[in-house]
Amino acid sequence: MSELLLVRHGETEWSRNGRHTGCTDLPLTAHGEEQARALRPLLSGRKIAQVYASPMVRALRTAELAGLAPPQIDPDLREWDYGGYEGITTAEIHRERPGWYLFSDGVAPGPDEHPGESPEQVGARADRVLARIAPQLQADHGDVALVAHAHFLRVLAARRLGLPAAAGGLFTFETGTVGVLGTEHDRPAVVAWNARSL
Repeated sequence: MSELLLVRHGETEWSRNGRHTGCTDLPLTAHGEEQARALRPLLSGRKIAQVYASPMVRALRTAELAGLAPPQIDPDLREWDYGGYEGITTAEIHRERPGWYLFSDGVAPGPDEHPGESPEQVGARADRVLARIAPQLQADHGDVALVAHAHFLRVLAARRLGLPAAAGGLFTFETGTVGVLGTEHDRPAVVAWNARSL
């Protein structure tokens, strides 16, 4: 079976500052562009049959700079809708809501166009992505790369491993790194995580 490559976009101004960045379409910083380019050697050594990306510019630019084929845009790969927490940090949230934890508590409601998502709603999007790419992974014609965002990819990894969406909190995911999900004895397994080289 082919492996699933999870590529987190490079650094943005908000990711550098720890601000929740869901619907805000920020570009990569100069360092983020360097991080994306640095993934080329890691990814060029793999046979990648299909690339999918979030519609956000930070993901699309990362795919380009990392040397991936032009991706198919998949709206389900967008980042968690942070609702009322868009653009603020966890420390700021804790001032009003001590002990808050994204993966179990979700977010505060936001405006109509971005009302926010629960962990289960993000998990449902991840499940849709996994269902769509399952035939490609089973066909074993090459790896499938998903270029997207930290919190969403953490939930997707948990769902691929048969865990609840909230278990995405067990993974960290640094900017400009790759997670590799494969199999061991025909069961999903983590092959590499936060990789900058393999």
